[in-house]
Amino acid sequence: MDVAERLARVRERIAAACARAGRDPATVRLVAVSKTKPLEMLRAAQAAGQRIFAENYAQELREKADALPGVEWHFVGALQTNKAKLVVGRAALIHTCDRLALAQELSKRAKAAGLLQRVLIEVNVGREPQKAGVLPENVAALLAEIGKLPALSCAGLMCIPPAQDDPRPHFRSLRNLGQALDLPELSMGMTADFETAIEEGATLVRIGTAIFGERPPVRS
Repeated sequence: MDVAERLARVRERIAAACARAGRDPATVRLVAVSKTKPLEMLRAAQAAGQRIFAENYAQELREKADALPGVEWHFVGALQTNKAKLVVGRAALIHTCDRLALAQELSKRAKAAGLLQRVLIEVNVGREPQKAGVLPENVAALLAEIGKLPALSCAGLMCIPPAQDDPRPHFRSLRNLGQALDLPELSMGMTADFETAIEEGATLVRIGTAIFGERPPVRS
């Protein structure tokens, strides 16, 4: 299948998951994760109606955002503080705000640019020591600190469940946390589990492989 055909199939699966959950498909936005993919594939997705794209690396976001205008860009990778300047103003939404120092730098850069930067707090739902994200019990405190920053707005929460676990309980716990904190956006679900995420309340699903295909293996 080509990109347009894969994209159509993903949209069908999103609609089916919404139907099972009794949700309006308009409440779920598809984020096409285009990490390492060439611009021609992104342009094919854009031609097929895709309007939100996401990158994992700050430099790649800068290059692709400058080359592909007319779409909404998100950032979904780990973000170093010194790379914040490459993302602020290019990404409409940063999914991976996971510490106060990063939030402060993002706000500083956004204020200097005269804009309000929207972010999501990344939550380490599986309490994995090797993974980024705020522990669930610490989210409220970070949210309160973000609320004091002049040019940052927290729209919701994001998570990546442990690969070996059933993702549903993790998605459900993120939804419950978002409801408790009155945060509307839930970024959860990727190619392997986005239908479950939708059934549990995802408003943003981050899908790469199902749209663009597998990345080629790294040669040694």
